[in-house]
Amino acid sequence: MSTMSMMKRMSGIFRAKANAAMDRAEDPRETLDYSYQKQLELLQKVRRGVADVATSRKRVELQMTQLEQQSEKLHGQAQKALASNREDLAREALTRRSGVQQQIADMQGQHANLQAEEEKLTLASRRLQTKVESFRTRKETIKATYTAAEAQTKINEAFTGISEEMGDVGLAVQRAEDKTAQMQARAGAVDELIASGALDDVTAPGGGDDISRELDALSADSSVEAELAKLKGEVGPGSTPAASIEAGAEAPRTEEQR
Repeated sequence: MSTMSMMKRMSGIFRAKANAAMDRAEDPRETLDYSYQKQLELLQKVRRGVADVATSRKRVELQMTQLEQQSEKLHGQAQKALASNREDLAREALTRRSGVQQQIADMQGQHANLQAEEEKLTLASRRLQTKVESFRTRKETIKATYTAAEAQTKINEAFTGISEEMGDVGLAVQRAEDKTAQMQARAGAVDELIASGALDDVTAPGGGDDISRELDALSADSSVEAELAKLKGEVGPGSTPAASIEAGAEAPRTEEQR
C-alpha cells in the first residue's frame, strides 16, 4: 500500500470517528431550535424589506402628490396670465408645468415598480411565514417524539441494569439456598446416625460408648450390694428391715404381745 493510500485511509478513519463523536454529542432538539431561529431571522429580514419598499412607495406617492399640486398651481397661473394678456407668462407657466408632468410620469413608473416589488415581497413573506410555522409545528413534534424516545431508552436501560442486578441477586440467593439445603441435609444425617446408634450423642444423659456404659452399670451394682450388706449388718439376722415397716408391713406378734 502506497503512502498516499495509507494517508487517505487514515484520513477517512479519522473523519468517521469524528462524525461518530459529533453524532453522539449532538442533540437534534438543539439543531432544530437553531434552524428555526435562523428561519425566524430570515423572515424578519424579508419583513424589513417589505417595510422598506412600502416606505419608498409611500415617499414617491407623497412626491407625486406635491408635483400634482404644483402642476395644478402652474396651470392656474397660466390661466391668470392669459387673462391678464401676459402670454409670455402663460407660456412660461405651461413650460414649467410640462416639466412637472414629466416628473410625475417618471415617478408613476417608479411607483409602479415599487408597488410590484412590495407585492412580491409581501407574497414571499407570507409564504415564508407559512413555511416557518409549519416547520415550527414539525420541530415541536420531532422534539416531543425524541424526548419520549430518550425517556423510553433511559427506562429500558434502567430495567436492563435492574435485570442484571437481579440476576446477580438471584445467583446469591441460589447459593444461599444451596448452602442451607446442604446444612439441613448434614443435620438430618447426624440425627439419623445418632438414632441408629452409629454415632453417640454426647449431650444425652449417660452418654458415652458401650464400654463406659457397662462399667457405669457394674459400678452402680457394686454400690447397691455394698449398701445392702450395710443394712443387713445394722438390722441383724432375723429382724425385719425398717424399710419393710416403713412400707406398711406388720411384724409378727409374740405370745406376750398377744
